[in-house]
Amino acid sequence: MKLVSFSTLQGSSFGIVRDKGVFDLGARLGGRFADLKALLAADALSEAARAAQDGAPDYTLSDVSLLPVIPNPQQIFCVGLNYAEHVRETNRETTEQPVIFMRLPASQVGHGQPMLRPPESQQFDYEGEIAVIIGRGGRRIAAADAWHHIAGYACYNDGSVRDWQRHTTQWGPGKNFYRTGAFGPWMVTSDELGPDTLMTLVTRLNGQEVQRATTDMLIHGIAKQIAYLSTFTPLFPGDVIVTGTPGGVGAKRTPPLFMKPGDVVEVEVDRIGVLSNPVADEA
Repeated sequence: MKLVSFSTLQGSSFGIVRDKGVFDLGARLGGRFADLKALLAADALSEAARAAQDGAPDYTLSDVSLLPVIPNPQQIFCVGLNYAEHVRETNRETTEQPVIFMRLPASQVGHGQPMLRPPESQQFDYEGEIAVIIGRGGRRIAAADAWHHIAGYACYNDGSVRDWQRHTTQWGPGKNFYRTGAFGPWMVTSDELGPDTLMTLVTRLNGQEVQRATTDMLIHGIAKQIAYLSTFTPLFPGDVIVTGTPGGVGAKRTPPLFMKPGDVVEVEVDRIGVLSNPVADEA
């Protein structure tokens, strides 16, 4: 299934996408679940699938505005320096354990919404990534069991304000400017992508390919990430793990290639879809 969060003139909801139509699960399930995160917490994906079996879609995709897949995650974990090419281009060293930083929900937008370059910087960079959405929470999850805790996968753009990221050794400010990241267009459920399914990640800026990698190139794989994160904190349904970006980021090119207003940036994962966002200046 492809699950989305979306808004219309009537408000926000969540649903299933099929053949360019959206089945409104918020309405079809009688309002029993406040949002997609609540649906995951209730382990109600089978009920959701049944609710979308009958009748025509409630909307076309063009009728709705897509929100970040999980608009209100309790936790967004990001893994840095997790592809060898990116480690080399940043002149860093591979670490024994994953490099972890956090993003705030307000720092992300959905598919089709503008990613905003803040007025404080001209160094707005792309980072195409694959996001993992937690379905079943837990603490100290063994790597062998990690796949059972995944609800699904989505595309992610970890948009980064590079000079603010480099202010100190802590990356938080440059990774959390308002509406600088993107998350979508939907979540493909894990029953369609088994453990260790090979996925290809491609980032394009104005149609030009700037990043390409496959998930077998991850230094710290998805199962290890879940095991590591759940050791120091419980994971909750709807939590998001952004698994790392490959080499080719704009800051490390000669000359640097930063995003600017009028650009369009796409993150494509072959087993998921294409996350596309225009770039605009923050008003």
